[in-house]
Amino acid sequence: MTKTIFITGASAGIGKATARFFAQKGWNVIATMRKPENEKELNLLDKVTLLPLDVTNLEQIKETVQKALALSPIDVVFNNAGYALLGVLEAITDEQIVSQMETNFFGVVRVTQAFIPYFREKGSGLFITTGSSAGLMGFPVSSMYDASKWALEGWSESLSYELAEVGVGIKTIEPGLVATEIGDRSVVVSHPAYESLMAKFMALIAHGENVTTADQIAEVVYGAATDGKDTLRYVCGEDAKNLYAQRLENGDEAFMAGIKQMLNTNQGI
Repeated sequence: MTKTIFITGASAGIGKATARFFAQKGWNVIATMRKPENEKELNLLDKVTLLPLDVTNLEQIKETVQKALALSPIDVVFNNAGYALLGVLEAITDEQIVSQMETNFFGVVRVTQAFIPYFREKGSGLFITTGSSAGLMGFPVSSMYDASKWALEGWSESLSYELAEVGVGIKTIEPGLVATEIGDRSVVVSHPAYESLMAKFMALIAHGENVTTADQIAEVVYGAATDGKDTLRYVCGEDAKNLYAQRLENGDEAFMAGIKQMLNTNQGI
């Protein structure tokens, strides 16, 4: 029987790459995005159905989930919608803070909550979330983005216990730097008192090594969806794996000292 995946944030980057990959593997794909009428690629694929969804709109979440379930039984929900708010906290507005958490955290929570009764009654199902290495380690001038991803980590781990009671799984994908359009869709806020730090961090990202492609992350998502393992976190990308290993081996303070050294030597992450 053909399986179906429901994807949020499928208009670009990891979401679009994952929709393509699963369709190529023979899955039915329900790909959601804020403006599906603007999509020029996924709409041409036989296995893909587009639906409108803004994950900050609670009523639209409920409506779109019901539309999706009317179209097909769903096996996997991939919570991928998100963006990066970069900049020092002093310069970020309250509206920007709320928007970051509404999209990256509350959007994931609400989409998941909308699907839980269906998966519980079915006795099976899997949630996969696009986390980040920034949910495992804090980086400079990205406090609110990192906060949204750290929030997902604690939420996912805690939720895994209750979902296991009803036969449902939850997994988080933890990529490092990804060559995707998220950079173009990031919100970058600057402040003159922190120009040096901001410039150093942006240079650190620009000179990053072992950057992973969205297609490579899509393969990891597919593996998580099909490996049958009870694994919570999938750290992916050589940069993320190396940094996380250093964090675990050396401890918090030594890791943070290493990041400061990278900033001062302009050595890529």
